[in-house]
Amino acid sequence: MTVAPAPDEIFDRAAEEGARRLDQSLLELVSTSFIAGFTIVFGLAALGIVRAAVGPGLGHLAGALAFGVGLVFLIVGRAELFNENFFDPAAKAALDPDSWLIGPLLRLWVVTFTFNLVGGAPFVFLLSVDGALPAGSAEALSTVAEEIIHRGTVAEFVKAFTGGALVTLLSFLLQGVNSVGSRISLAYIVGVLLALGPFDHVIVTVLHVLFGMFFGVDIGLGALAATTAVVTAGNLVGGLGLVTLTHVAQVRGAREAGD
Repeated sequence: MTVAPAPDEIFDRAAEEGARRLDQSLLELVSTSFIAGFTIVFGLAALGIVRAAVGPGLGHLAGALAFGVGLVFLIVGRAELFNENFFDPAAKAALDPDSWLIGPLLRLWVVTFTFNLVGGAPFVFLLSVDGALPAGSAEALSTVAEEIIHRGTVAEFVKAFTGGALVTLLSFLLQGVNSVGSRISLAYIVGVLLALGPFDHVIVTVLHVLFGMFFGVDIGLGALAATTAVVTAGNLVGGLGLVTLTHVAQVRGAREAGD
């Protein structure tokens, strides 16, 4: 019987992964971020197709179940998605603070954020071509885009806070499993919950809104920028403030008690 690793062992694994991510060459980081950007679009397309096929009522649930495959593709492919890389680098910093520099962390996040969008936006544009997706998909994806843009700021922030916490928690949980099957299961569950909320992840949210814009929904660049800012802030507070810092405190407390 396999015994689940203790929290401090998970933390050590996360720190090792964090060191790898921080040490990537610029070419590797740009490439993996670009790949993650277009990969998650498969999940969005699946959501729109299935939601349209099922129709009102159960369409939202069915779309969320379909979207989960997008996160599975990301995790199995080890692509680099913004927010999903919050926990591991922070774990590295907590274990080795003397060697910590803010520069590599900012480089990781800025490059990831930028090239997630650079990779995803052109694919969204291509799938927005008339007839590229099944009938009804454009309306379903446009509806999601309108729902996002018309949310109040507080509600948007709370959804982003929850989404940031959820995706960062996935990073922690993945270090506690060893099999590919377990990684797939965790990624799928988190992907479904993310879409079911719906809870906002800034890259997914921006690409959702771009689908709506390309399909003709009246969404201005100012509204897109405001939504991006609110969701990014919520992701940072939820991912770093709630999940990452509490796990850092947990491990430090356990190690102080063991000294």
